[in-house]
This record gives sequence, structure tokens and C-alpha cells, in this order.
Amino acid sequence: MNYQYWHRKIEIMPRTELEVFQLERLQDMVDYALRTSFYAPKLKAAGIRGSEDIKSLDDLKRIPFTTKHDLRDGFPYGFLSIPREDVIRLHASSGTTGAPTTIYFNRDDITRWTGYVARCIYGTGCNHTDVFQNMITYGLFTGGLGFHAGGEEVGMLVIPSGSGNTTRQFRLMQDFGTTVVHATPSFLLHVESIMRAEGVSRDSIKLKRAFAGAEPYSEDTRRRIEELLHIDVYNSYGLSEMNGPGVAFECQCKNGLHLWEDGYIAEIINPDTLEPVPDGETGELVMTILCREATPILRYRTRDLTGFYTEPCPCGRTHRRLRRITGRSDDMLIINGVNVFPSQIEEVIMAMKDVGNNYLIEIEKDGVMDKLTVKTEIGPDIFMDDSRPLNALKERIRKTLQASITINPRVELHESGSLPVSEGKAKRVYDKRPKDV
Repeated sequence: MNYQYWHRKIEIMPRTELEVFQLERLQDMVDYALRTSFYAPKLKAAGIRGSEDIKSLDDLKRIPFTTKHDLRDGFPYGFLSIPREDVIRLHASSGTTGAPTTIYFNRDDITRWTGYVARCIYGTGCNHTDVFQNMITYGLFTGGLGFHAGGEEVGMLVIPSGSGNTTRQFRLMQDFGTTVVHATPSFLLHVESIMRAEGVSRDSIKLKRAFAGAEPYSEDTRRRIEELLHIDVYNSYGLSEMNGPGVAFECQCKNGLHLWEDGYIAEIINPDTLEPVPDGETGELVMTILCREATPILRYRTRDLTGFYTEPCPCGRTHRRLRRITGRSDDMLIINGVNVFPSQIEEVIMAMKDVGNNYLIEIEKDGVMDKLTVKTEIGPDIFMDDSRPLNALKERIRKTLQASITINPRVELHESGSLPVSEGKAKRVYDKRPKDV
């Protein structure tokens, strides 16, 4: 395969040189962090009064962790390290509770961020001949403007279609010959469902690739999108605290997310003990940004669960690869004493060909016990008025879920297109149990 490199020297840099590069940038970030009202007292309490106190990458462990709660407590300017007059943009988290987490950028920060996103896009095989339709929310959410700028940097024709308005999305694809899209995986499945319902031929669009992110999803979901739309789907990882998109991305090999270690330092820890886990094991991802001056964030606990691949990638890149994000440590559901991740349920649902593209998970109280209900749409080849195949499918889903999560769920089947669809990040879980129980 003819691999593409946006910044070849950096992407294939020997590990020893890359670590020297990281140390120099970490020292810079510590100096910027000491200018913030949040980090100054914490770093000084840890015996870090300047970059000269960071002599190796091992000294990173001397720095205390940063949490989402810390970012909210620091709202609005507790993490700002430069004069506000030098800030040219802010983004905020898409969270719905509490104060938002706000990130500031100066002009150089935006340039660096754009370069990382361009590196991701180009590494999948895209180039200036592509037409890129960005079907993600614009505004305070980083995914819209982040990917938009990266696409323009690559030289692609960028269509800022935003999320929603599904019929208009595939009309734009037809009119302008869209070859690449960026969307949440749930919205990609929804677009395919509407195209099929409206009789839009796959041959009428030129789509070749999709970048999927902003919500956890399974490998079965990726395969379903690829099979339905006849495209390559590339996993994307980013979070607003680390700029947004452009933190890690799959290359053309599609076997793990290359974490750009010249811009970020990653650690994997046990979320209970806070100690590092052995390479290859799953734990919580902790991130330190090296490429942003206006808002330095050190050792941020992402709550995302993943691990490192230990073997090298055939593409030749030396930056370590993250495994697929399986969920968040704070997304775990405890149902009648059993730990269940929504991703476990999705893996079962999306592996069944007779099941549609949308599903919901509900948890309620039934007396003193928890009751789990999984609602899923049926595939287009099953008819709602024929009870025998419906009952057989329902029982198959129930048994397979029980084997996976050890809980006997209630299963509901719904007509295609009848369950609610989110235009942004999909809301899959509805926990209706009393909060004080």
C-alpha cells in the first residue's frame, strides 16, 4: 500500500527523538501552566516552580491529575495562561450539567490544531481532489470547525452542512459529488436509513470514506456502516479538553488510532488505584497537551477506557496506537449488582443482520429490582405483522444479550425509523431509576 504522510519526518520519527521532543514541549507547558491561577499553587506544592524541575518524562508523575470537576471549578478563566486580549477563539464542552469546560486558543494554537487534523485526514488517503461534507455540529462544539479547518488545510472542497436535515445531506452529496463525510456513527446509519426509505440509489453518490467519532461505537457498527454505504469508515478520537478532533486517528491500515505524541502525552491508568497498567491492558486514558499555549492542561483524566497496541503498525508510523475506546469509566451501569457497559449491548445488537440501525436502553425499578429493557428497530426485510419471525428474533436477541451481560433483559422490537434519532451525539441510555436509590 502507498501510505500517505502529512509530516513524514514527525510521523516516522524514532522513539528516542520523539521522547526528547515531548520533554521539551512538556517543559514549555509547565511554564505556561504556572501562569494560570489553577495550576500555579498545585505545581508549586508538588515542588515544581519552573521547567527546570522537569528533567525527564518520568517527572510527569509528580504533577497531580486534572479532572472535569477541576475544569468546571476553574470556569471561566482559571486555566487561561495568556492575556485574554491574545485569545482569538474559545470552545466549550457539549456537557449538559454543571458549568461548561471552556478552552481558549491563540492564533498559533489554532494553526497547530489545524495541522494535526490535516495530518489525520491525509493519513486516510484523502487529498485536494476530495469533496468533504462535514455533517457534524458547528458552534461551541470542536468537531465542526476543527474538521472544517483541517479539510481546508488538505485542500479539499469543504461543505459545512452541519448536522441534521438528513434529506438535504444526501442531496448535497449528489449535487457536489461528495467523496468524504464526517459524522457521528449513529447519524451515518440514520442517513443510510432515510436514503433507503426515499429510494435514493447508492450509485447516485460518489462517497468513498467517512470519519466517525464523537460517541463510542463498536466494530460491528463500523462494519455495518461500511457494508450499507460501501465505504471505508475511519475511527477518530478527540476531546475538547485536548483541542477536539486530531488527537488520534486511524491510518489506511485501520488497526488502531495513532496518537500524535508530538502534541500529546498519554498514560493508561487503573481508574481505581490511579497506578499505570501494563502495556496492552485496558485502563483509563490520561492526557497531557503539548501543543496549546492559551490553555495548558496536564494529566487530564478523560474517563475513556482504552489501551495501547504493543506491536508496530505496518504503515511505519512510530507514534503509539490506541485501541478502540470501549466506553467511559463513568458510563458503567450497575444493574442488580452487575456491571454493564452500553457498548456490550451495542456489540450484540449490531452483529445481528435482522436488526435495524437504532436502539435504546432503559433501566427502571420494578419493586426492589432493576429492570433492563432494550428497544431496537427491526431490519427492512422483517414485517411487523408476522409474529413468528418477530418472536424468534426477540428471543434470539434476549438470549444473546443474557449470555453477554449475564442479565435477562426485556426486548422490544420497533418499526424502522420509529425510535428517536439524535442529530448530534446519540443518547442511547435512559436510566429512569430514582436518583437516591
